[in-house]
Amino acid sequence: MDNNHKLIGRTVDVSELLPQQPPFVMVDSLLSFDNDTTVCGYCVPEDGVFTDNGQLCAAGLVENVAQTCAARLGFYNKYVLNRPVQLGFIGAIRNFCVARLPRVGQQLVTTIHVEENVMGMTLASAKVECEGETVATTEIKIALIEE
Repeated sequence: MDNNHKLIGRTVDVSELLPQQPPFVMVDSLLSFDNDTTVCGYCVPEDGVFTDNGQLCAAGLVENVAQTCAARLGFYNKYVLNRPVQLGFIGAIRNFCVARLPRVGQQLVTTIHVEENVMGMTLASAKVECEGETVATTEIKIALIEE
């Protein structure tokens, strides 16, 4: 990604950026985007796939991070390169730490920072916040499917 692109004052339909379909969508807003950092929002639903006993489970936090990465890639492909959304998959999760599980109705703000892009692999660090508190951190490796 050569140019520095930032999402400012633009409404984006996140469903156009993600390959996932309901009920498996774990991101509901793209808050900001630039070459290195992407921020997405997500309100924990009562009837979500990863909601159990009124809380988002740890697997839901991982999927939220992965879909924040997917939203970043989708935005870049659609609005910068003018091409279709590219598919990818989780290659690895490292150093996953959960401080607490978010409750139904709480708003998550997930920030990913790209550490490295090499040969179709993206390594990113991630932080999930809820009401100003860090609830999870991890490193994620995303492998892209070349077309």
